[in-house]
Amino acid sequence: MKIAVNARLLLKDRLDGIGWFTFETMKRITRDHPEHEFIFLFDRPFSKEFIFSGNITPREVFPPARHPFLWYLWFERAVPGVLKETMADLFFSPDGFLSLSSDIPSVAVIHDINFHHRPQDLPFWTSRYYRFFFPRFAARADRIITVSNYSKRDIISSYNIDEKKIFVAHNGANTLFTPLSEAEKTLTREQFSGGSDFFVFVGSLYPRKNIPGILKAFDQFRSSVRGDFKMLIVGEEMVLTTPIRHALRGMTHRKDVIFTGRLTPEQLRQVYGASVALVFVPFFEGFGIPVLEAMNCDTAVLASTVTSVPEVAGDAACYADPHDHTSIVEGMGKITGDNDYRDQLITAGREQRKKFSWDNTARIVWQVIEEVHNQFQGV
Repeated sequence: MKIAVNARLLLKDRLDGIGWFTFETMKRITRDHPEHEFIFLFDRPFSKEFIFSGNITPREVFPPARHPFLWYLWFERAVPGVLKETMADLFFSPDGFLSLSSDIPSVAVIHDINFHHRPQDLPFWTSRYYRFFFPRFAARADRIITVSNYSKRDIISSYNIDEKKIFVAHNGANTLFTPLSEAEKTLTREQFSGGSDFFVFVGSLYPRKNIPGILKAFDQFRSSVRGDFKMLIVGEEMVLTTPIRHALRGMTHRKDVIFTGRLTPEQLRQVYGASVALVFVPFFEGFGIPVLEAMNCDTAVLASTVTSVPEVAGDAACYADPHDHTSIVEGMGKITGDNDYRDQLITAGREQRKKFSWDNTARIVWQVIEEVHNQFQGV
């Protein structure tokens, strides 16, 4: 079988949630199936670290697709030509984008459809593109993979897709994420927070991540305790971040908020492991990899009550209503004020994290790819 893979989100030192899904699944699938050929389609110069095995042929396909107009050109004009030229048997797209101009059997990974429910969180043309094309991508796909049962139900109800067409392959966590020693925790606190205890948020700074709510809650929490706590915000500034700046200006303890920007996986491990807790209370989430990464570092989790987050966190999190910042304040207080409770969350996290692995994700993805190929080959 010759499989073309949309690899445009494999970006050196810039992998996000979908990029990590692509990296972790394709690394395993290409390695475990040397009898098949894979054509990785990049939209810009690529790093050799993403050519995982000898059965991968990389192709740089012009133009770079980083804007709605260029997305259209890449998927509807450039990609169909490459699929035809290479005589690919199947197109696998880990970011959900498909080519409506090609009739090749296709598998799309639609991680979530947050833009369907929260179009105001994205720039106008990006939102319009997603809302117009993703229902069509979902209908066009021969199979859809998504990362949570919540997202599966959401795609079914929002796009009227047959549930038999959708498969769930939960995300995993990088094996790098492991607990820190006490010495490592001390060094990390000295490096990132001046020696103070700290909470941490990890994720791109999109409006749906609820950063203003976290800042408001932390400010109130900070005013109510005697201890010296910091709030680390880890992630890149994305779009529509004015509310974050407004929230900062309204804080009494804004000097206790530290924006780190993007961190390396090893640095992420350090801040997870040294933190008092991960604060992850988005308004909308398709999975929430930081929850799983934190659990793998033996870190307590303060999690959102909505969308997919409870599915991932299970009984191993303290929950807060993202729409009520006082609920977040109460969660922060409960975790910091009761060491036994915090230890219970960590212990429960050790069990919960066993339910998720990239090996299992890759296995399900491959099963779906094989099923689609066999269907069209009449096997």
